[in-house]
Amino acid sequence: MLNFCSLYSGSTGNSLFLQSDNTNILIDAGESAKKIVQALNNINVDINDIDAILVTHEHSDHVKSLGTLSQKYDIPVYANLDTWNAMPKQKEKIKNNENIKSFNVNETFNINDIEINPFSIPHDAANPCGFNFYYKKYKMSVATDIGHMTNDIIENLENSSFILLESNYDNNILKCSRYPYSLKQRISGPNGHLSNDLAGKTISYLKKTGLKTAILGHLSKENNFPELAYKTVVEELINNSIDENDINISVATRYKSTPLFNLA
Repeated sequence: MLNFCSLYSGSTGNSLFLQSDNTNILIDAGESAKKIVQALNNINVDINDIDAILVTHEHSDHVKSLGTLSQKYDIPVYANLDTWNAMPKQKEKIKNNENIKSFNVNETFNINDIEINPFSIPHDAANPCGFNFYYKKYKMSVATDIGHMTNDIIENLENSSFILLESNYDNNILKCSRYPYSLKQRISGPNGHLSNDLAGKTISYLKKTGLKTAILGHLSKENNFPELAYKTVVEELINNSIDENDINISVATRYKSTPLFNLA
C-alpha cells in the first residue's frame, strides 16, 4: 500500500501526506497545527500516528507549525543542516533533541519501509530540496518552489509514476499583477517559482519516462487559477502529441485536501 494526499498546497501554506503499510510521513507543515490535525482527521489519519515530518525548506508557508507539531505530538523532524540553521525559532520549539534529525541532500535514507532521496532545487532558501520516494518498485516525487528547471532535477524526476509538481504562476497574469516589480522579478527569476508553461513542458517530458499521474501544486493566490494551470498543462501535452487521457492531471487546491491517491 502506498497512499498520497495533498492536505494544503499554495502560496499561503503547504503540507503533504504519504502513507505506506508501515509509515506515515508529513512533507512540510506550512499551515496551523490545528488545520493540519483536522485535515489528517478528514482522511482518517491520527496525528499521533505520524512517524516523521520532512522539510523541503525553511519558508513560513512550509514550516509554520513544524515545531509545534513536533513538540506536542513527539514527531521526529528531518531537514538538512542548512535548513535547520535557517529556522532557529522552529528548532527552539522542539525540546526533545532526538526529534531533530538531519539528512544530506543527494544521499538516500530510509524511514521504515520508505526510501527517500532528497535532491537540490533552485530557490531563494538556505538549501531547498525536492524528494523522491521509493516503495518496493514504485517511485513518486515531490518538487515545488523551483526557480528554473535543471537537468539534475529532470534526472531525479525521471521514471516517477506519480509527481506533485509546482505550477505557481501564469506569465501574463504575473506581468499585469499589482505586485511590485521587484517581487515579480523574484517570482519569475532563477530562484523563484515554476510557471504553468514550464510545468507543462516538464510533465510532457516525464510522460515519456513513465509518468502516469501528476498533481499541479503550490499555485499562487494572486497570479494563477486552478483552471488555467490545468488548461496550460493539457495544451502542452497535446502540443507534444500526448493524449490527455493517457495521463491523470489534477490540481491541488489551497484550502481543501485532495482525495487520497492509492499509488501502489
